Amino acid sequence: MKAAPVTAALANRDSVSQLLVHTGQHYDGNMSDVFFRELDLPAPDVNLEVGSESHAIQTAQIMMRLENVLIGQTPDLVLVYCDVNSTVASALVCSKLLIPVGHVEAGFTLI
Repeated sequence: MKAAPVTAALANRDSVSQLLVHTGQHYDGNMSDVFFRELDLPAPDVNLEVGSESHAIQTAQIMMRLENVLIGQTPDLVLVYCDVNSTVASALVCSKLLIPVGHVEAGFTLI
């Protein structure tokens, strides 16, 4: 849900190229597909399809799969959303690859 306004705002900038990666942590239609459809989010460019496992296994799978994507894409910045396994896994991978991370969360503004 938090990705929708950010993705839409960045879509209008010629200098920004976006790659939407869905970890598959939330794979049920009511926890995933419905948001893409109702919020007009584009289909993910990459779906890591990690599914449901223990926190440790899910986090490890996200890290292994995302690392391959990021090495192939070499982004200038990765935006992560919320505070779920995907968030911490992505931030760890980016830290090790020296890729800056932006964290999008609701409820407060840092100044």
